[in-house]
Amino acid sequence: MQISSKEFLFLFSLITIIFLIAPLFLIFYISLYNKRKKKYIEEKEELKKAFEHELLKSQMEVREQTLKTIALDLHDNIGQLLGLTIMTLSAVNVEDKEKAKEKIGAAEEFAKRSVKEVRALARLLHGEEQINRGLVAAIALELEWMEKARQYQVTYDHNVPEIPGSKDKETMLYRLFQESLNNIFRHAQAKEIHINLEYSNQRLLLSITDDGIGFNVNEVLKLQKGMGLHNLHKRAGMIGGEAIIHSAPGAGTQVAISIPYI
Repeated sequence: MQISSKEFLFLFSLITIIFLIAPLFLIFYISLYNKRKKKYIEEKEELKKAFEHELLKSQMEVREQTLKTIALDLHDNIGQLLGLTIMTLSAVNVEDKEKAKEKIGAAEEFAKRSVKEVRALARLLHGEEQINRGLVAAIALELEWMEKARQYQVTYDHNVPEIPGSKDKETMLYRLFQESLNNIFRHAQAKEIHINLEYSNQRLLLSITDDGIGFNVNEVLKLQKGMGLHNLHKRAGMIGGEAIIHSAPGAGTQVAISIPYI
């Protein structure tokens, strides 16, 4: 079967067009790939900057919260102890040796308690160092100070093995924990608080549960006042996790945070 000149010309033209289009298509594909790659790198850099900004913000908030706790304790606790020490010593009558001995003993006890509280404050000043030692210890220290107010019955359960993880993630999670506690202090009117921290399936799971008045989650999220809840979702998402809030009026609140931790 012979091919006519007309058919040959058609085939030749078709092959020529294909050979012309193929490089153009390849150039277009490479150009599109490079654009997408560039966009991906830019978005990745933006996310990295956003994470670093949020991490720095969280670190500053941890410090600010620590300084607030220290200021309150200096005013309400250590200041009171030192004031009692001064009052007791100023009331000492050296002529009445028996009572003078009692008052000096009481003043010594107040002074010892003051020293103990100052040492505890020094530990609190190294809050970031506590996080470096482990999230379990950092949360325990925070709860220790909270229990001093004797307004809440607090339980803390934890089951986290000693595994190398991201300290940045721990800092963010620790701040989310502090933020959840602040919400309880300000709004919950709770009497009991339960904290649970565990490691399962390469994830850190933190839950903060209270027996307070509760609220309608959807309604609060719609309001400006819901910014605190939005912040929990946002920061948990930035470290690849999620924050779920369970609550209802009169039924207390549970904040459940889960983040990957390998």
